[in-house]
Amino acid sequence: MPLPRTRGTALRQRLAELRGPEVPAKALDARALAALAANPGCKRRAILDGAGVNKTALASALGAPSAFGQSQFALTRGNAFEAKVKADGGAELLRLVHERLDRGAEPPAEAEVPDLTAIGPEGRTARTALALREATAGAWTLLDHPMLALDVAGSPAFLEPDAVVVHPDGSWTVVEIKSFPLLDGSADPSKVGAAARQAAVYVLALEEVAARLDPAPKVRHRVLLVCPKDFSNLPAASAVDIRKQRAVTARQLARLTRIEDIADALPEGTCFAPDLPAAELTAAVESVPATYAPECLSACELAFHCRDRSRAEGAVTSLGRSVRAELGGLTTVEDVLAAARGETGDPDDPAVAALRRAAELRAEALGARPEVLRRRPETPEGPAEALGVSACR
Repeated sequence: MPLPRTRGTALRQRLAELRGPEVPAKALDARALAALAANPGCKRRAILDGAGVNKTALASALGAPSAFGQSQFALTRGNAFEAKVKADGGAELLRLVHERLDRGAEPPAEAEVPDLTAIGPEGRTARTALALREATAGAWTLLDHPMLALDVAGSPAFLEPDAVVVHPDGSWTVVEIKSFPLLDGSADPSKVGAAARQAAVYVLALEEVAARLDPAPKVRHRVLLVCPKDFSNLPAASAVDIRKQRAVTARQLARLTRIEDIADALPEGTCFAPDLPAAELTAAVESVPATYAPECLSACELAFHCRDRSRAEGAVTSLGRSVRAELGGLTTVEDVLAAARGETGDPDDPAVAALRRAAELRAEALGARPEVLRRRPETPEGPAEALGVSACR
């Protein structure tokens, strides 16, 4: 007699059906989780990530292949640099942690490097928690590629930071190893910001592990970012305070709609397997609401598909979140143009008043009547150009 299905196993079975019975699940890593937290209103990304759908393959099947991700050369270079940093039992890595974050402690002459090998992500997560609990007080401990779990919208996400260091005082530090350079002690702010958002996800997961221990160890909110120095292959490090990123990520993750609620609202038989006919696959993807913004282009494999749909619908979100925020209840470009021409809209609405004043000023500057807005520009972006705003490519 089969065992009764629990709520957790029923959800896993439902997500497997959405992914496709023969399609292996794609792990939700910290990079994807940080991107999901940056756009918590996108139910499409939430359900696809929760079900382990390979969005790169899905985007190609939809006819909008992604140009997003690292090159093979960058991955190879990053792996080689990480191996160099962790050589000799992590001696250089621990030296950098001591130098940048904990000079008051004894220098790490030697350190414990526990074996974290186990079967499956659940086994590795349990082994990591055990190693953290057994870390010897008064000594340095290096956890190389530990496995952490974080609850995301009611479904566990398994995360693998580059390293976690346990200090002699028992506190824990996340280490992020990146292949972009530190030039004269500083790096590209956008890349540092992305690394900080990833590290914030790891810190949140570590805090869940710490909360189960008594007494609870301190999880440090200053993480160590290790990068090549200048144009060499020598490691250099910088301490990065991620308190702001941690707070934002925690708040955004709390706003995510539970994955099971999204799954329950889908039509019966919905499946995102890339080998389905294009029309069926498109209908399945479109059955889940998306919240597109130009920022998605640097963070989501489905961004090109969602952008095309957003433009076809004339949604103002395709022009950017700042523009969308300024337009209040006007959600389409046609609504905006009609309000600017005085055809619709409440004159007392600040957004409508501002649009009409802008139309008057534009017409005055062009030496024409406001009716010039009636002429739809013959551009791929459509009426967006009439607003004086270029749609983000």
